[in-house]
Amino acid sequence: MEKRESLADFSLLGGPLHRLGCRLGLVRDGTNTTALGLVLGAFPWIVLLALALVEGLGPVLFSIEAIGRHVRLLVVIPLLFVCETFIDPRFAAFVHVIVRSQVVPATARPALQSEIARITRWKDGWLPEACFLLAAVLLALTMRNVNFFDYLSGLDWRSNPRVLGETTWNAQWYWMVCMPLFRFLFLRWLWRLALWCFFLWRVSRLELRLVPTHPDRAGGLGYLELVHSEFTPMVLAISAAQSASLAQDIASGRMTLDAIYPGVAFILLVDVVLFLGPLHIFSRKLWACKVKGLSDYSAFAERYVNEFDRKWLGADPAPGEALLGTPDIQSLADLSNSVSIVRDMRLVPVSPTLLMYLAVAALLPLLPLALFKYPLADLLAKFFGSLSGL
Repeated sequence: MEKRESLADFSLLGGPLHRLGCRLGLVRDGTNTTALGLVLGAFPWIVLLALALVEGLGPVLFSIEAIGRHVRLLVVIPLLFVCETFIDPRFAAFVHVIVRSQVVPATARPALQSEIARITRWKDGWLPEACFLLAAVLLALTMRNVNFFDYLSGLDWRSNPRVLGETTWNAQWYWMVCMPLFRFLFLRWLWRLALWCFFLWRVSRLELRLVPTHPDRAGGLGYLELVHSEFTPMVLAISAAQSASLAQDIASGRMTLDAIYPGVAFILLVDVVLFLGPLHIFSRKLWACKVKGLSDYSAFAERYVNEFDRKWLGADPAPGEALLGTPDIQSLADLSNSVSIVRDMRLVPVSPTLLMYLAVAALLPLLPLALFKYPLADLLAKFFGSLSGL
């Protein structure tokens, strides 16, 4: 019993930043990191705003060309922590489900415990986050000559020697603090996702007891669909960041509205690879389970229907047994239903519901881009004009 409980304590939360948040009281119940995300996004934004007001750059900071700065700090960063708050309990629940339902039999539990211990060491280590922070800082240093507000004004710093070396405190804070923080947190989340994919891959290599007639039509792995539905905030974050970047390009004239469609397709492709791709790890075992299930249940069904035929339709039907109410007919229907479940078994634990959730989360932040072609004032005028009959 103790081993089962320890297996259910699987978590991907950890590392220096998480421990710092726990010490500061910004992480509640060990998994709720939303407050930490709000602080990490709001504090640098407040400093950015204060510097812009002191330097008289408030109108520039609040122009449409700078919307990406607000979205990254006030929307994307908090959403990263909202996502981990929602999904980490699902990770633990998934491990509990596959142990309780015997998908991972008793003989494979020591190996599963070993994989959980390996993931725990990796997610608690300081080296990955140190590397991500170093990468974010080095990337910021390579862009130290970019003048942020001249860039917003439409000037190309690559072709304007005057821009090089002319920076404001506001621009320095954004490029040297805000953007490294944003990149660090995003790389940190990709590391978590990589650990989850590695864990699923290692689980797929265990001796799994998949049941072809399981009602979830995924051999007993259907809970994975519920786990990945909790990636919705992460999908929202990625789309919001890209939507803000596209809005900046359209507002500054570097891109037309019709040119965003390849970018939208690329966003959807990235979401599919990141959040649906890991679910294909079990496809090989699900296929083997389906093939074996069809073979076994077809042979069993053949024996049953032959005996049913001899008993009720043969030359010597069962004497003295009433046809109405016999359990044989219900058993035949149940067997047919079982064979249908095996035949419809999915090779990937993905349903239309999960696809809908992820698609809505990916496309919703992109809808405001339509306001460039259909301004809100014009839409409201047409709407109320149609209602009033004008």
